[in-house]
Amino acid sequence: MTIRVYSVSVENREEAMRAIAFVGADRPGCRYMASKAVHRLIMLEGVQPRQANIIKQEMLGKGGEAAVSRGVVNCSVPESRVLLMGTLRQYEAFLDKLEAQPFGLPALAEKIREALACQEGYIPYSLDCRGKTLALGERTHVMGILNVTPDSFSDGGSCCDPGLAVEKAHLMVAGGADIIDLGGESTRPGYTPVNEAEELARVMPVLKRLVNEIQVPVSIDTTKARVAREALEAGAHIINDQRGLQGDPAMAGVAAEYGAPLVLMHNQKGTSYRELIGDIVEYFRESIRLAEQAGVVREKLIIDPGFGFGKTPQQNLELLRRLKDLRCLGLPVLIGSSRKSTIGKVLDLPVDQRLEGTAATVAVAIVNGAAIVRVHDVREMVRVARMTDAIMRSEKWGP
Repeated sequence: MTIRVYSVSVENREEAMRAIAFVGADRPGCRYMASKAVHRLIMLEGVQPRQANIIKQEMLGKGGEAAVSRGVVNCSVPESRVLLMGTLRQYEAFLDKLEAQPFGLPALAEKIREALACQEGYIPYSLDCRGKTLALGERTHVMGILNVTPDSFSDGGSCCDPGLAVEKAHLMVAGGADIIDLGGESTRPGYTPVNEAEELARVMPVLKRLVNEIQVPVSIDTTKARVAREALEAGAHIINDQRGLQGDPAMAGVAAEYGAPLVLMHNQKGTSYRELIGDIVEYFRESIRLAEQAGVVREKLIIDPGFGFGKTPQQNLELLRRLKDLRCLGLPVLIGSSRKSTIGKVLDLPVDQRLEGTAATVAVAIVNGAAIVRVHDVREMVRVARMTDAIMRSEKWGP
């Protein structure tokens, strides 16, 4: 009989256990071997040579590997990046040893443990949106964009009339939207800022009708704490802060006071990065710290890496390719690539002809772990999400 040979890929312990069980191993054997089947890479930055030498020695001693700068061995560099490579089993043994070492390495071991645990993925849970719930992790959720602005890059001026805005929201919900994201200030390149009074005048007439007329949660897309507060008072369910709590210092307190889920978006001036994902992760760590310091529970947080904000087209595409690297934070990811200029530059198409390009970015984002996609074309992107979920998820799918 010919022996067949083929590849098997696993992303986490659960998938490893299924693959091992397929062989016919017993359950204790599956649990024991699963940690040997999952290989992880962890990047460390700002490591002192004395720390790096110990890290490399201990990781090699457990059968793993650690790449360090050439100058580490003779301490000719002030610091180094360290790339750790190993199976989960090797990490377990390595971290046990690291916890007994000096030079701040026990604290580093805890950070590495946290990053490894988060890469396993979060367990699906029900997000309480002030009385409405979203079952995050079970399927991809679609957030419909409702701009009541005269100058948004894609649909500016089309929904300034409250009646038209509410009608559009109803159409998006009928098309499968799980969330309606209501915004009263454009954030396109070169946008003109508006004051709180003007933003409130735009969103409040629409919001007051939406919370009474539609069944899905309504998100208020704002960077201003006063706007968020008044929107929550009127019945909004989620805050979507495009400054990730690093704009208005009162925003975190408002979210905590009202128990509102909070979308933290990465946003920076300029497109200079030491390392794209590393810098984004550090930005989010600060945003998460601000949220938790104010009393927002971690389970209420969602991260948005800010496709199109402070990034070149090449960086936006890299972000989509590397979206899985944000799993180290252990939080649901929202991606908002709909009709963005990167799609226009790649395909050389105007904003009203970017449907297929948006669909490609949405599908790739879901494959790489996005829990929520923020889109203009709801009906079409709901279909893309359902098809991608059917491919990527092992659970039963269907209408």
